Amino acid sequence: MNISHQVIPFSKVYIGANERKYLEEVLDSGWLTTAGKAMELEKRFAKTVDAKYACAVNSCTAALHLGLEALGIQPGDEVFVPSMTFTSSAEIIRYMHADPVFLDTEYGTNLITPEILENAIELHPNVHYLIIVHYGGQAAQMIEIIKICKKNNIKIIEDAAHAFPAHLLGKTIGSFGDITCFSFYANKTITTGEGGMLVTNNAELYRRVKIMRLHGINRDVWDRYTAKKVSWEYDIVDAGYKYNMPDINAAIGLGQLEQAEFLRNERQKVAEYYYENLSTISTIDLPVCKVPLKDHAWHLFPIVIKEDAKISRNIFIEKMFEAGIGTSVHYKPLHQMTYYKERYSLNPLDFPNAEKTWQGNVSLPIYPFMKVSELEYISQTIQTILS
Repeated sequence: MNISHQVIPFSKVYIGANERKYLEEVLDSGWLTTAGKAMELEKRFAKTVDAKYACAVNSCTAALHLGLEALGIQPGDEVFVPSMTFTSSAEIIRYMHADPVFLDTEYGTNLITPEILENAIELHPNVHYLIIVHYGGQAAQMIEIIKICKKNNIKIIEDAAHAFPAHLLGKTIGSFGDITCFSFYANKTITTGEGGMLVTNNAELYRRVKIMRLHGINRDVWDRYTAKKVSWEYDIVDAGYKYNMPDINAAIGLGQLEQAEFLRNERQKVAEYYYENLSTISTIDLPVCKVPLKDHAWHLFPIVIKEDAKISRNIFIEKMFEAGIGTSVHYKPLHQMTYYKERYSLNPLDFPNAEKTWQGNVSLPIYPFMKVSELEYISQTIQTILS
């Protein structure tokens, strides 16, 4: 294969026919903001993840923020959150004038484990909130974690930005914790371009989230617009936010949702190829999968370049780029970020697994309909670079 003509992006969106069909219906309707398509997406998504209620928003960050607010977090409260995550998982804690308590994660899965959580509770017995991140598409051990949290009066928000559709012990992620938040960003497992979803089985939490999603107004604009009697009046019951999802985005989401499991299966094929063809390279660690492959959402396939490799992670990424292969890093942990490191005097020695991971972490391309020739080229290039 000619390297000079080979371009394999890190991420690539698959758009089917129905996304276009639903978009045209929205455009033809003349109503582009939150309306029937957003409501339909909420209904279908809730059913898919076996949740009673779903609230469509403009980002997973918005969903996480609304979730913390609905759970009643107060200024000065503390929240457990992994260091190995995107800043959204922690910044929303600061939105509420509360403080993150950063935890290390398990090497290989990048997940908070029951053991890590129990140790954290012993050191920080006054923390009563947990944001748990289902990293890369693999679910954390929620059964055990929920037991620990109930015992210690800890409320849970699941950051499932990577984890749709993911399962654990026959249950769908979205049906475990108090609140679960999903991302539909452009490179996620399904997309609305920009967007997210909050799901819950708690009617009171849902009521609060729905009000705060749109300026604290007690009635949706669509509800007022479609009322059978003239009914313009509404009330502001709290100082809310502007977090609603427009129908333009929801239309794309409906088409994506219809093929979510098919797209997940396509990504699994890529993961299986990597496991089979990269396992003999002694200078990399492959991601550890502790669930059946079919239960993993396969948003990421992060390898770790080991310390004994002949080149560094950064040089590896440069050489992959030169070969026409896109990669990424998930993540530089938050304890290494200036804001959190300085504000909370964080010491890298307290996060040995996250440190070991990020020093060599590289996420490989994984998206639907990757050709065998592309996967062969990626694998052969990695072999060449590291040999």
